[in-house]
Amino acid sequence: MSTAPHFVPGHEPPARPRDGALLFLARGMDVLVQEHEGAVSIPTGAAFPELATEAHYLGALDGQDCYAAVLPEDFTPPDGFKKVPGRSLYRRLDDVRFAVVGRSISIAEWDLTHRFCGRCGTPTQLVPGERARRCPVDHTPFYPRIAPAIIVLVTRGDTMLLGRNATFPEPMFSTLAGFVDPGETLEQCVAREVKEEVGIEVKNIHYFGSQPWPYGRSLMVGFTAEYAGGDIQVDPKEIAEAHWFTPDNLPRIPPRISIARQLIDSFVERVKGPPATP
Repeated sequence: MSTAPHFVPGHEPPARPRDGALLFLARGMDVLVQEHEGAVSIPTGAAFPELATEAHYLGALDGQDCYAAVLPEDFTPPDGFKKVPGRSLYRRLDDVRFAVVGRSISIAEWDLTHRFCGRCGTPTQLVPGERARRCPVDHTPFYPRIAPAIIVLVTRGDTMLLGRNATFPEPMFSTLAGFVDPGETLEQCVAREVKEEVGIEVKNIHYFGSQPWPYGRSLMVGFTAEYAGGDIQVDPKEIAEAHWFTPDNLPRIPPRISIARQLIDSFVERVKGPPATP
């Protein structure tokens, strides 16, 4: 029986050659991959030795070192290589490699956007022993940024509240979500976002789980909540429509990779019971 790949994160690069290491080259939301007969893979440091030299250590995947570097803006992929949206690699790579792709996108973004101090404009320097850049003049540290956001499934009996975001390119319904404001708790953010987006009150807010989501440069913190009152009145700038759905009458919902789908599946299992085993 094959076992799933195992990734051990780290930031201190080991003292060994980078030729055989996986090299995740990213810019914005795009990543460079190698394509062969429809399959994709992550290139190694041997393919781009100059970029590998300046890359940031991510950790080891089944013992193979992993590095991330910024893809130069004027980079032209050689034959056999292609820039693709990182999110498009879902199901084209195994889940562990896909997660490392997301990690590399965040690290490359941090490296690109913090090369100069935001206070005085001085070029920053890497800090040995940690994932940080620091201004040598005023000593301001710059760490990779993570924007916390809540995502919540609101339930009422055997029904769940799902909304269609006004900016979704396709007619898909999902749980409600929003970014945390300064000075508020995660639970306060849940109540505020639900009230702002669909006009209802909630109670019994409970933590469900979390998911790093670099494709939005955020950390999604999942919650469940129960309906406490009010009628659905959507904010048209955020939500195109929102309705109560039963497990037997679901619209198109997010893919299984998302914590939104995990919230939905967990509620469906609670209402209908676990799926039958053969």
